[in-house]
Amino acid sequence: MRVFLTGASGFVGSAILNELIKNGHEVLGLVRSTNAAVQIKAAGAIPLQGDVNDPEMLRRGAAECDAVIHTAFNHDFSQFKASCEADRKVIETLGEALAGSGKPIVITTGMGLLRYDRPVTEDDALNVKSDAIPRAATDEAASAVAAKGVDVYLVRLPPSVHGAGDHGFVPMIIGITKEKGESAYIGHGGNQWPAVHRLDAAVLYRLVVEQRPALKVLHAAAEQGIAFRDIAQAIGTGLKLPVVSKTGEAAAAHFTWFEHFAAISCVASSAKTREVLGWQPCAPDLLTDIATAGYLTAS
Repeated sequence: MRVFLTGASGFVGSAILNELIKNGHEVLGLVRSTNAAVQIKAAGAIPLQGDVNDPEMLRRGAAECDAVIHTAFNHDFSQFKASCEADRKVIETLGEALAGSGKPIVITTGMGLLRYDRPVTEDDALNVKSDAIPRAATDEAASAVAAKGVDVYLVRLPPSVHGAGDHGFVPMIIGITKEKGESAYIGHGGNQWPAVHRLDAAVLYRLVVEQRPALKVLHAAAEQGIAFRDIAQAIGTGLKLPVVSKTGEAAAAHFTWFEHFAAISCVASSAKTREVLGWQPCAPDLLTDIATAGYLTAS
């Protein structure tokens, strides 16, 4: 199978690229820079250098391949809403290119968007709109494309997709901890984050394009929920810094713009995903990775 992969040199995308190639698939990888093109070519992929916001690049990739996996996303939180709306346009363009072809597209979204007083399952629909939470634009675009007959899959990633080289939420927390001289959690710290290792997530994406299951929403949750307090404790212990609870203005002062994410609680089940795909996560868990995967020594 030939797969068009956006974000092919990214933290998650590069893991998917390697997983696909290892299992005999060909990858056309969309990358922005010459260095990234060289990198994925060395890994065995075919580079397509260009901008994910260029409709012509998207149409070309979709036309030349048997399936599409979309992982590219601009994580600059200073222009978060604009990035979410740009992702909507990317998905709409890919959907138009795939319409009538029968080819599948796997779209990346987040499980942290869903809030329930129980574990979120694959059957739960997003109950907010993009005017309230900008990241919902991705899910809205996926639904619109599916309504036109395109074979759409949504892979919901947890707040922490971890592993060596991670530059996401956990490294951000570690940076704040080093800057403030203490590791903090909000209130009692019982809010929970699901998590998955990038290598386990990559296997899930591969299984989706290979099996094309009837289940259209998949959960990449290797761990259903880890208390934020335990994440803060692992960081504090590793850095030999105090671990403290903060509330109100003190929490806002400590976490600044990250306070919203530090307070997220989303326990998520992946039971149906595991049953349908036979997905069995086997990579190290988040707390092990914090201690051993270079998180605490990275600059």
